[in-house]
Amino acid sequence: MEFVEMYSIRDGVDRSRILETFPRHKAFYEAFQADGGGLVALGPFQTTDPAGASMGIFTTHEDAERFIAGDPFITEGLAEPRILEWDAVRFE
Repeated sequence: MEFVEMYSIRDGVDRSRILETFPRHKAFYEAFQADGGGLVALGPFQTTDPAGASMGIFTTHEDAERFIAGDPFITEGLAEPRILEWDAVRFE
């Protein structure tokens, strides 16, 4: 079982604020992953979708919650997160 964190950009947020905040977001996710935070993958969608601008995949619900608590996109009020439990079928 994995946990998918979906981010939707809040209404009225200017793209320039996203770009300005991205270096802090990147530093945060790199440190989170380096510290063993259970981050499997993350990134933005290339197709515009009102349900989500980006997503992350985590090994535990706790890791997903901890990520949300410290991510500058959330702490600076730019994005609205939600966590979904994902029962992925793997073909490895």
